[in-house]
Amino acid sequence: MSDVIVAPSTRDLDDLSKDLADWMQGRMPDARGIVIDNLEYPRGAGQSHETILFDAHWSEGGERVDQGFVVRFKPVSFIMFPYDLWDQQIEVMQLFHEDGRIPVAKVWWKEDDESILGGKFYVMEKKEGRVTVSIPPYSMTGWFAESTPEQRHKAWKQGVEAMARLHTMPVERLQFLKGPPGAEQGLPQEWEKWWRYVDWVNADGEVPVLAEARAKLESTMPDHSTPGLVWGDCRIGNMMFDENYDLIAVMDWEQPSIGGSLNDLAWWIVLGEQMHGASGFLGKHLEGMGTRQDTIDLWQGITGQSVDDLPWYEDFMALKTTVMSIRMGRMRGQEPLMDPETIRTRLRMN
Repeated sequence: MSDVIVAPSTRDLDDLSKDLADWMQGRMPDARGIVIDNLEYPRGAGQSHETILFDAHWSEGGERVDQGFVVRFKPVSFIMFPYDLWDQQIEVMQLFHEDGRIPVAKVWWKEDDESILGGKFYVMEKKEGRVTVSIPPYSMTGWFAESTPEQRHKAWKQGVEAMARLHTMPVERLQFLKGPPGAEQGLPQEWEKWWRYVDWVNADGEVPVLAEARAKLESTMPDHSTPGLVWGDCRIGNMMFDENYDLIAVMDWEQPSIGGSLNDLAWWIVLGEQMHGASGFLGKHLEGMGTRQDTIDLWQGITGQSVDDLPWYEDFMALKTTVMSIRMGRMRGQEPLMDPETIRTRLRMN
């Protein structure tokens, strides 16, 4: 279990408990004696949004109610992405919670009045389980590293199956992700989104190698205009498991699009290799975790989708995470985070 708080900002939790109780009273006029306690920041995860766990207790209709919650704030200063998909991430969660094909926390309330807690926020149910954190890497220490290969395989398999099931969501139910009128769909949507990100990062100091990466990717870009859901930060670290290694929640929906599901498959595979693969932190494959081909086979068996051009998407994914690392480093005052040669290696350009 990590003890590291990685939230982009923190606040006085005693003050927050009082403000939350007052706000919840307005949302639940029949509730009596609302008490908020056990406020805490997640450990080892949650770098892009300030997220706080808490418990609430009240009486309603003569009965006592005890409910765990999570409040998640829209970033106002530590901004990781140039595009505003705040409303869309909430809509995706609500859609999947109602649909039921994957487990997603219920969103109880959304608040747009920034004067209440200093910014927009939403409150969702708190799931009780465990997360494979990135800081420190889950493959090296903590509950997942200490698990048996059989236990890890169970979690990995359920994770890939959930990823595949979310990719079967009909695009007709995802029209809120289409973007502005006339916007391109499929891969062009995801491509435009990420080059907007590159331009945004370059505005704070150009990284010339990114232009080379664009030229390389653009010259071999597949003609994939068919839309399909992109979760975004698609990895086992954004899933929660219970003590039996059963999946209980798919989390972190801040980068959704309908840019094509191969974006997610590539993200899962490349990050998996970094976190628990032979060339990653551990220096060897973490026993129990599926290989690249295992992942492809399981995913295809559920989605029925082609994986043609997957290597291109893996290169595109390397660009995405590189740009995010540059942005994160600059926000944390770690400029330069990577030298040009390191960036070239990450972008597979050597």
